[in-house]
Amino acid sequence: MSERQALGLPVMSVATDWPDVAELRASGWRPTPFRDVVLKVHQRCNLACDYCYVYTLADQSWRDRPRVMSPSIWRAAAARMGEHATTHRLPSMRLILHGGEPLLVGPDQLDLLIGDFRAAMPAGCRLDVQVQTNGVLLDRPMLDRLGAAGVAVGVSLDGPQADNDRHRRLPSGAGSFAAVDRALRLLGSAPYVSSFAGILCTVDPTIDPLACYDALVRYSPPLIDFLLPHANWSAPPPRGPGGTPYADWLITIFDRWYGAARQETRVGLFEDIMGLVLGGTGHSEQVGLSPVAVVVVETDGTIEQADSLKSAYPGACATGLTVLADSFDRALSHPGVVARQIGLRALADTCRRCPVHSVCGGGHYAHRYLAGEGFRNPSVYCADMRRLIDHVIGRVTVDLHRRLRSDT
Repeated sequence: MSERQALGLPVMSVATDWPDVAELRASGWRPTPFRDVVLKVHQRCNLACDYCYVYTLADQSWRDRPRVMSPSIWRAAAARMGEHATTHRLPSMRLILHGGEPLLVGPDQLDLLIGDFRAAMPAGCRLDVQVQTNGVLLDRPMLDRLGAAGVAVGVSLDGPQADNDRHRRLPSGAGSFAAVDRALRLLGSAPYVSSFAGILCTVDPTIDPLACYDALVRYSPPLIDFLLPHANWSAPPPRGPGGTPYADWLITIFDRWYGAARQETRVGLFEDIMGLVLGGTGHSEQVGLSPVAVVVVETDGTIEQADSLKSAYPGACATGLTVLADSFDRALSHPGVVARQIGLRALADTCRRCPVHSVCGGGHYAHRYLAGEGFRNPSVYCADMRRLIDHVIGRVTVDLHRRLRSDT
């Protein structure tokens, strides 16, 4: 029995993992410019979450990088971002301040950094700035500074206190919920609510899904995004009894959200699936075939692919490029970036034959990895994704038929 068969993967021919970029260009394909720049302003974190793809999974390159991004590096990154916007005549780009924990940099450095990026953008290109934080350092002075700089704030929380603190802990072992709860209450209050971007939550199928959803909704976030834990065929996710625990968990929340008398919040994953089912496009790395237009700049100035790939193997994000010497356009030609932009052509044969491949899109790219074979595989969450998508299709189809009958 082969390793693929032992893992439950279909046996198929994989000619190559990386696409032939020259051949694609000769056929008329052109890359999609980057729209999002993820800036790793601080390499360390003040939490020790047990599932973190940066610190607990395969790639440990954070250990060898500067703790904090220097002004010379961020100014070089700003110049590259402005150059990219000019080259491609982009009407807007988004700067996402990330880490580690980006707020460890402090408000003064963040003000300087954001000012440098705004100054580097060409006329006619709007720069949207967002920070993704664990929330522990969010207080009134910090929110005042972020609001004044026009920064949208996204916060991570995994549900009620006991459930959140099972995974999202301080280095001392104490839970983080109390600090994040204070921050979210503050962020949802009148002076700061316009800065509230939403909540990220990592799926844990061992906890009560509705209790988790209720705990998040009580902060009145404009958006909730549920993320599957980063895993792959060589490092699969934990599974309890039943074949699709992640789908079952998400379906329970979907039915509550979709069937509510009024919309309680937006849920990114559900909206993306529904949009794709109805023939639209997705905006998430988790589903759909839209080109991924995200580039990462690390604290040392290296240009990398989306850092979720750190969950696969050491160096999976690497491009060999740096903002000190290379443009973002050079990263657009990297085979790993190209593979995430060519949609259907990057999918495994099994995925291409699947009736929901245009909705699923093969799942999150990082979740397709198998050691020795690369990423041209179905997602390790394939069965969960199929069940979730089929359920959404069923609910939407019934409602569309009902609406058509009532209109005739």
